[in-house]
Amino acid sequence: MSTTSSTSARAEQDWREWHERRAAEIALPYGPLALTATHWLADFPDGRLDGVPGHWTQDGDAVVLRASAADGLTVAGAPLDGAERLGPDGAPATARVAHEGRRLPVLRREGQWAVRVFDPGSEARRTFGGIDVFPYDEDWVRPGLFRPYGAGRTVQVPNADGQQRGLGLAGELAFTLDGDEHTLQVAVEADGTLWAVLADTTSGTDSYRFRFLRTPAPAADGTVPVDLNRTLLPPCAFADHFICPFPPPGNTLPFALRAGERNRLAR
Repeated sequence: MSTTSSTSARAEQDWREWHERRAAEIALPYGPLALTATHWLADFPDGRLDGVPGHWTQDGDAVVLRASAADGLTVAGAPLDGAERLGPDGAPATARVAHEGRRLPVLRREGQWAVRVFDPGSEARRTFGGIDVFPYDEDWVRPGLFRPYGAGRTVQVPNADGQQRGLGLAGELAFTLDGDEHTLQVAVEADGTLWAVLADTTSGTDSYRFRFLRTPAPAADGTVPVDLNRTLLPPCAFADHFICPFPPPGNTLPFALRAGERNRLAR
């Protein structure tokens, strides 16, 4: 086998392993499929959330949870009988508040507080049949160039829950395909990696209505590999209660991106 063939085979095997890890992570007990509700506290002025015990109110930079022992809530593993101030949680699996096997992470977006419900027994998790993907194709791996904006920008975009929210953008990611340059507006994550919300001519027909793309952190000169085989389904493809942003203006590619994840499969 030639060096080129060996490198291509290794790249495809790496992609297959990545795809298997993705499907396993999605199916975790407190993964995206387990999300059954997102309760915005502003919608519940009496502090009583549907299907969730306790009394939840927002108080400046925290959420105050009041409950009696009979409510069956725990905070950091200990039964709650009184009041507890809560800040935003990280991963759902490590959320401080739990109830009968469910995790209840606290979320804050644009100054608004919410409580989410992650249930390992959700119907979506029980019926998950994997992730449908397009076949791997090395031609979808393109050299890219990150061009940062002089200053960050925020654009208002629709979200999956029907609300408009701000999406922060730090620059554009350029790559060529069949001799044509294409660009995507991207955000820069805390670890320096790039994140784009995009659509293409398959969106809503041969693939989910929009997808995500993540790349490594760019080099000092802005160069960065763009592997379109690793285009991702957004969390809202797995559960209706996520508030994923839609693509910003200009992020709909004018070609069929038959690469990466297509749709969630049911069994």
